Amino acid sequence: MKSRNVYPLIRRLLFASAITLPLSLHASPPPPTTVSPAAFAKMSVMQAAQTAKPDFKLPKLDDFAGWKAEQVKFAAMTDVYDKALLKRFPVEVRERLIAGVPVVEVLPPQVLRDGRKLVYAHGGAYTFGSVRSTLGSAAMVAHATGMPVISIDYTLAPQAKWKVATAQVISVLRGLQQAGTPLGSIGVFGDSAGGGLVAGAVLRMRDEGSGMPGALVLWSPWSDITESGDSYVTLKDTDFLSYAGFLDVCAAAYASPADQKNPYVSPVYGDYRKGYPPTLIQGGTREIFLSNFVRHYQAIVQGGQRAELDLYEGMPHVHQVMMAGTPESDAALARMTRFIKDTLKPARPL
Repeated sequence: MKSRNVYPLIRRLLFASAITLPLSLHASPPPPTTVSPAAFAKMSVMQAAQTAKPDFKLPKLDDFAGWKAEQVKFAAMTDVYDKALLKRFPVEVRERLIAGVPVVEVLPPQVLRDGRKLVYAHGGAYTFGSVRSTLGSAAMVAHATGMPVISIDYTLAPQAKWKVATAQVISVLRGLQQAGTPLGSIGVFGDSAGGGLVAGAVLRMRDEGSGMPGALVLWSPWSDITESGDSYVTLKDTDFLSYAGFLDVCAAAYASPADQKNPYVSPVYGDYRKGYPPTLIQGGTREIFLSNFVRHYQAIVQGGQRAELDLYEGMPHVHQVMMAGTPESDAALARMTRFIKDTLKPARPL
């Protein structure tokens, strides 16, 4: 794979849209006129930023030092731009260890006192991002719901693979339960790879006989890392982000080819007849992951469980963050809040 630098373009994109994904851009169709004027304006800025054509620098899978250097560089860069969201959504941040796993607890100015909590796993193709570089996402949800958000600083690939990451999610959930919060009072959410991670971890937790959280919300989940599905073909030139030569490397960093259809890795392949929490899947019609959303939703409901598929016209990947401040982002956060509050059981009376 050729090694070229994406950081200048990512800086421009982050400044415009607060996106936190380590992917390059490519020439895609202009924004649709069917989105809100605010979203159209933001997407037009993104379109204008597509004049450069860099790719992201990905080290060889066994070059752990190289990956660490890129991860640190990327986390430092995105942390700068994440501060724009934190100015809009100020929160109190506390670093903690839960069951030996490092987390950051994010508290909104007005915290619900009924004991309900949210656990968050950030995106970044399993190989990039950190709790610090994605505080804005956690802060948005904390403000919308009024609930504490516990963001998991799971170990990135390729330094650790899926067994470690899913175990860390489960450890945090068990730790919260052991500290007195019932699982039915805990909601879990994740974006992109974080969505795939928490969805797979909950399947594993169920199968290990440890119970399940009360609700699950997935933003643009990478639910199948094998790049299977219609939209990987039909939307590859429409999605703003260019995944060619990127997703397959990150997938291999997270799981060996033999493991990539394991339900704990790619939860579209799960057996949901054994039970699953009520699940809200949100995404946009401009994403190559669109087939992931549809297939995952169908797998859950055909397994006899409750799921809701909440799609937004013309929206790009993780539009809740990328399109922050637009009606589409606000609507998705409001829908998530209603779903969480209707589904999670208070741990104690107000």
